[in-house]
Amino acid sequence: MSEVTQVLATVKSQLKAQGLTYRDVAGALELSEASVKRIFADESFTVDRLARIANLLGFTLAELLQEAASAVPQLRVLTADQEAKLVSDEKLLLVAVCALNRWTAAEITSEYRLSRAECLKQLLVLDRMGILELLPGDRIRPRVARDFDWLPDGPIRSYFLDHALGDFLGSPFNQANETLEFVQGLVTEPALAQLRLELRRLRSRMAALHEESATAPMEQRRGIGLMFALRRWEPESFKRQRRSPGRAQPKL
Repeated sequence: MSEVTQVLATVKSQLKAQGLTYRDVAGALELSEASVKRIFADESFTVDRLARIANLLGFTLAELLQEAASAVPQLRVLTADQEAKLVSDEKLLLVAVCALNRWTAAEITSEYRLSRAECLKQLLVLDRMGILELLPGDRIRPRVARDFDWLPDGPIRSYFLDHALGDFLGSPFNQANETLEFVQGLVTEPALAQLRLELRRLRSRMAALHEESATAPMEQRRGIGLMFALRRWEPESFKRQRRSPGRAQPKL
């Protein structure tokens, strides 16, 4: 689906949701209803007319375009082959992470030792993999949700555990913009389910804040990592002091 088609699909969806018709659009554009139907069929809207329709729907033009972009389905999970391909090549992984973080090709090449040709080569690979779309003008449209789910025991999770976890935790976390928190407790199964839900919400909130920050200049944005984990756990030093090693442990 082209960008224009996606925008018009969003317009039609909003018209239907708000109980508006082509006659209402014709009034907003000061055209006949037949002319409006022809414009929709030909997908031949000018920017001014699209802005008027956006206002009719209660949007600014920018908000309408954002609504259309958010309506494009995004992958929530990759295949094992896609994950394996990503982590098999460090340059490919670098470009993928930057692209999914809404970096432009120019920003990638200005920050890393990649020529434009090398960057575009990796972007084309990612395009063929279905991770993103490489558009005219070196523009990048991600096809994967920013907070996509890693496969359990999949290649990305294994890569993170082997290559990134130690690096991430190898900090004293004592700077002003760093934090390290840890809590432990005994909770019921319903409480545990609630905690999992809260972690999912926090993850989604992180993705939303990332999107909100995407319009700021690169020099005003900071690359951060947020890690949270939840498991049934008891320190090994505690386990060694149990009276009955085989006895069921309290659940976290």
